Amino acid sequence: MAEHKPESTLVLVAALGSNLGIAAAKFVAAALSGSSSMLTEGVHSVVDSVNQLLLLWGGHRARRPPDQFHPFGYARELYFWAFVVAILIFGIGALVSAFEGWRHIAHPEPLQDARLNYIVLGVSALLEGTSWTVAIRALGRDKGPVGWWQAIRQSKDPATFIVVFEDSAALVGLLIAGIGVWASHHWSDPRLDGIASIVIGGVLGGVALLLAREAKGLLIGERADPVVIAAIRDIVAAHPQVAQVNHVRTIHTGPSSVFAAISADFDDRLTMGEAERLIERMEAELKRAEPMLSSIYIRPERHEDAATLVSPTDPEPG
Repeated sequence: MAEHKPESTLVLVAALGSNLGIAAAKFVAAALSGSSSMLTEGVHSVVDSVNQLLLLWGGHRARRPPDQFHPFGYARELYFWAFVVAILIFGIGALVSAFEGWRHIAHPEPLQDARLNYIVLGVSALLEGTSWTVAIRALGRDKGPVGWWQAIRQSKDPATFIVVFEDSAALVGLLIAGIGVWASHHWSDPRLDGIASIVIGGVLGGVALLLAREAKGLLIGERADPVVIAAIRDIVAAHPQVAQVNHVRTIHTGPSSVFAAISADFDDRLTMGEAERLIERMEAELKRAEPMLSSIYIRPERHEDAATLVSPTDPEPG
C-alpha cells in the first residue's frame, strides 16, 4: 500500500539534508560568537532534522499491507508520527529556545564578531528557501484552485504540509536571529540577542499548535474531498435500479486511500442476485472513477429506514 507519495519522500529528504548541514553551521557559529539566538537556531534545525526522520519512518511503517489486526492497513500511522512531530517542535524547539533566551538575558555573555553569524544566516536562508520551494511545489501540484491556506487545511499528506510549516518557521526564525544579532551589536547589549531567542521560541510554539490541530483532525478521521463525495453519489444515483442515495460517508484511512460507506434505496423489484451484481458493478465503476477508494461498502436500505438514523442532508463527518 504505497501511501507515502514519492513527492513527499523527496520533500522530506531535501529538508533533512538542508537541516543537517544548517544545524552544524549554526552550532559552529554559536560557539565562536556566543550568540544565543544562533544557538537557538541550531537547536531548531536539529529538531527539524529529527522530525523529518520520524516522518520518513512513519511513511515506511504506513506502507505495510493490511492484516487480520488492521484490515484497513497501517497508513494512518503516518498521522500518529505527525502528531509526535508537533509535540517535539513545542516540547524541544519552543521551550529550549525560550529557556536559552531567558538564560542569555539573565547572564549576558560578551559580544563577539558577528560576521560569521551573518554568513551562516545567509547560507541557511538559501538552503531553507530551497527546501521550502520544493515543499511548496509539491503542495501546489495537489492544491487545485483553492488558496494555499485552504490547501494546507485540506491536505491529507502531513509530510508535505509539515515541511512547509517547518521551513516557513525556520525562515522567520532566521530573520529574527539576524535582527537579534544586529541589534545586540548595534546597541552593545547582548540581552537583545536573548530576546530574539524567546521570540523564536514563540514562533515555534505557534507552529507546533497549528500542526497539532491539523494532526489531531487526521488522527480522529477526516472525510474525503466534497468533490469526491459528490462523484460517488452521482455514480451510484445514475443507475436506474437505485431509487435514491440515502447518504455517503467517507473517511481517509491514509493520505491517498479512502473508505466509503454508501446507503442506497434499491428498486424493490430487484432480486437478491440482481442486487449483488448491481453492487459489484457500482464498486467497479467507483474504483475506476476514484482510484483512492480503497474500500467500498454499499448497503441496500429503504430511504425511510435510513432517514431514522441519519438525514441525507447531514454534513459528512470529519
